[in-house]
Amino acid sequence: MKRLTIISLLGSALLGLAPVSMAQDSKPVAPDNSAVNVRDRNPDAMTAGQQSNAANDEELARKIRRAVVKDDSLSTMAHNVKIVTANGAVVLRGPVKTEQEKVAVASKAQAIAGAGHVDNQLEVKAAN
Repeated sequence: MKRLTIISLLGSALLGLAPVSMAQDSKPVAPDNSAVNVRDRNPDAMTAGQQSNAANDEELARKIRRAVVKDDSLSTMAHNVKIVTANGAVVLRGPVKTEQEKVAVASKAQAIAGAGHVDNQLEVKAAN
């Protein structure tokens, strides 16, 4: 019985050392953000680096983010859009999955910041 257990353990150990097949034929995916990087270099483009540190702007961004994240019907992609506020103005940037998400996020921002204070630059990301 003892000999059978040792043989069984040895066999299991040897099987554990067998080479694992890895996917070698997967092709690297080219980054698709080149156009975005060019756009962001435009001096007039509002980016996260231009987020105001004023208490009113931080509170505005926080309220919008909370409303967006609280909406369980939105995708993780929509929950992670950039919300940049400066001087009471809001810029929404980043990808969302659908046109409905784009509208929903912008509507939440407008309800909080007020009509005319939201620049909706959200982009619907095509499914791959």
